[in-house]
Amino acid sequence: MNDLDMDFLLGAEDDDGSSRRRPSGGRAQQRRSRRRRKRQRRKGRVATLFAIVIIVGVLAGLGYLGFTWARGVMIPKDFTGEGTGEVVVEIQEGESATDVAQMLEEQGVVASARAFVNAIGAAGKSSSLQPGQYAMRKGMSAASALALLDPKNRVLNRLTIREGLRLSKIFEELSTASGKPVEDFKKAARSDIGLPAYAKGRLEGYAFPATYEINSKLTPQQILTNMVDRFNQTADKIDLEGQARQVGFSPRQVMIIASIVQAESGSAEDMPKVARVIYNRLLSNPPMKLGMDSTVMYGLNKYGIAASHADLTSTSRYNTYKYAGLPPGPISNPGDHAIEAALHPADGNWLYFVTVDPKRGITKFTDKESEFWKLRDEFNRNYQ
Repeated sequence: MNDLDMDFLLGAEDDDGSSRRRPSGGRAQQRRSRRRRKRQRRKGRVATLFAIVIIVGVLAGLGYLGFTWARGVMIPKDFTGEGTGEVVVEIQEGESATDVAQMLEEQGVVASARAFVNAIGAAGKSSSLQPGQYAMRKGMSAASALALLDPKNRVLNRLTIREGLRLSKIFEELSTASGKPVEDFKKAARSDIGLPAYAKGRLEGYAFPATYEINSKLTPQQILTNMVDRFNQTADKIDLEGQARQVGFSPRQVMIIASIVQAESGSAEDMPKVARVIYNRLLSNPPMKLGMDSTVMYGLNKYGIAASHADLTSTSRYNTYKYAGLPPGPISNPGDHAIEAALHPADGNWLYFVTVDPKRGITKFTDKESEFWKLRDEFNRNYQ
């Protein structure tokens, strides 16, 4: 075999050997590739896990914020405890529980109006809030604030006494406003409360109708004194005693007439004409009995605008169908319009009047008895 052949053979071996060694190097590269892929997969899993952790954390944060927001919406802010300091709040006539709640929040008494409204609903006291002034504290829990708004805790209460109320009814309203018994007011009415001499110690007629501040610390005597003071101020302002002399009657008689005018009139416009009927009857010759149903009902301690036949048999001195002249005293507590009408009656010759339509307050006047009976029939048709 020549050299060329030997070289060929050797070359062939080299080539074969070379071809056999390449697979060994390829496997190492494959192993390295696999390791790289493993490392990349591990890095990918770590990145994914990290991303998941971040997402979970973000979602948890959002969930907490959502829970906090929802809790704030569902559970309103509320203070705890009894609060500190003192603040006087006032509930106005006609205010709703929501109005009061908003006022308490604005004044810092409660943390939120909703908390107070919820407390009222839970206690079932939405209708228990009464007008008046109350001593409260800043920073109170809603439940504590509600407890202090009990009407018994009012420190100041505005009470309007309407014209024409009887004294017995006034005592009831004063008792409710002040929390003091009616009997205490009856007793106080017999004490020194500043009545004018012509009242002869009797309060009926002189508890002047007006709006009063009823402080819980005031005694019944002080409250009634304030009412009589208002009457005395009005009497001085209109010169009651001097004006009474001009109409030929005493101040006491004028007040009795004013009380009847107040009870019998359908409107303030009718008062001077009703007063004229009373004077015409008293001054007629011979004098006529007044024949007023209001006086009869007062003497019987009854209410109504028409006395029955049985009522007219009463032997009370207030039965002006039976007895001539004025009754023994006022039958109500008249306002300034009725007093002015009694001092300045309208001009006219009327002897009769009938409130023919009580619902609309329509009163008709006449000087003829025959016309009076027609008016009575009209009243009976409307009153039934």
